[in-house]
Amino acid sequence: MAKGASLSGFPEWLPEERVVEQRVMDTLRSLFELHGFLGIETRAVEQGSSLLKKGETSKEIYLLSRLQDHGNEADTPVEDMLGLHFDLTVPLSRYVVENSGAVTFPFKRWQIQKVWRGERPQEGRFREFVQADIDVVGNGELPSHYEVDVPLVMVEALEELRELGLPKATVHANNRKLSEGFYRGVGLTDIEGVLREIDKIDKIGPDEVAQLLTSECGASAEQADACLELAQLSAENGTRLREKFDALCARRGVDKDGEAYALAIEGLETLAMIVDEAAQIRPGAVIADLKIARGLDYYTGSVYETFLDGAASLGSICSGGRYDNLATQGKKKYPGVGLSIGLSRLVSYMLHSAHATASRVSPAAVLVAVWDEEHRAGSNAIARTLRSRGIAADVAPTAAKLGKQIKYADKLGIPYVWIPSTTDENGEQSAEEVKNIITGEQVAASADTWTPASEYAERRVVVGQ
Repeated sequence: MAKGASLSGFPEWLPEERVVEQRVMDTLRSLFELHGFLGIETRAVEQGSSLLKKGETSKEIYLLSRLQDHGNEADTPVEDMLGLHFDLTVPLSRYVVENSGAVTFPFKRWQIQKVWRGERPQEGRFREFVQADIDVVGNGELPSHYEVDVPLVMVEALEELRELGLPKATVHANNRKLSEGFYRGVGLTDIEGVLREIDKIDKIGPDEVAQLLTSECGASAEQADACLELAQLSAENGTRLREKFDALCARRGVDKDGEAYALAIEGLETLAMIVDEAAQIRPGAVIADLKIARGLDYYTGSVYETFLDGAASLGSICSGGRYDNLATQGKKKYPGVGLSIGLSRLVSYMLHSAHATASRVSPAAVLVAVWDEEHRAGSNAIARTLRSRGIAADVAPTAAKLGKQIKYADKLGIPYVWIPSTTDENGEQSAEEVKNIITGEQVAASADTWTPASEYAERRVVVGQ
């Protein structure tokens, strides 16, 4: 992040860092559209009433007020105020309802946009950051196969970023019905509370979570221990997952003839389907991990978190799940499933851990020199000709000595300097030349036909330099 950024949690990238971010965005957009997802953009603000009922993140919302209204906000109910969106799923649900007559269902959308959360800034976590989302939203119903398709698209997208220094990514999946059924089976009633506390295991550890379960959710020590034991279950295939879960239920006295167990098995079967079908396409890309809970209240089924190999301190870089009740219109529901990449977190990792950067600061391959201001129009004409042929070109800002113009190009990483022709005192005109300031080679050239060497033609992202 740029060293001059003085507001903690609000990143500002230097130009060469912005190149990395842009490359990540372009790669993701291209991959999403390869799978048929449609791009949209939603407004930055939503009604407070929509934002405040979505779980723990409600505490982190930035509310808006006009300067002329300063001091009067206390008289306005929070629900009636506008707030900056903290994710892209809540805006999507509103967007789908408002445009249900204009979009085709199932509605597959991608969205790359900034969001805002008033959480404590730390490594890889910002208050203003970019998310990259894909979701599939149905009209009334949504086939369960999308709960396999969506995470696999995200795994493929993250695989595309491996060349930028990103480690291998693995999706950890759970199902809230499985968790809820088990919690009810051991006698717990504050299900949303338990899910929120279990979601903190990786952040604060199982011992502190156990204390929160007893102090905040009314769990006994035995019930808290049962919840933590469930969270420890993981498997790479559905058969093994069922065996482990049934053994746990037997140890904890869960009634296999009860409604709670039936609900848990419904979730388990969906989770097993996800893991097994994903394994046929990308073995090991999706595993069952029953400590995954997700702190947002709107998830109703499958939930996902994604982790990078060797980057445990970074936490989850891509998360999401299935939501059946978030978007409603009267009795009609628009169920969806989606995943969201913390794009700014990925970029931060690439910059500081993988040392990704731009091969040069400027996108220009050529700087056209200017002999004097009287002949600047000629230099501009050369640049226009090069640009018309798809060659990025800039023109020197001042008619300084040629050496200074070359030094300026070198500072921006521009590999070529174009040297316009000149006319001597006898009226003889010299040939135009182009100098590669990296190799020192200088040759005669015409703007109508010259082409830069392939390794210098475009700005690239390089890793480990």
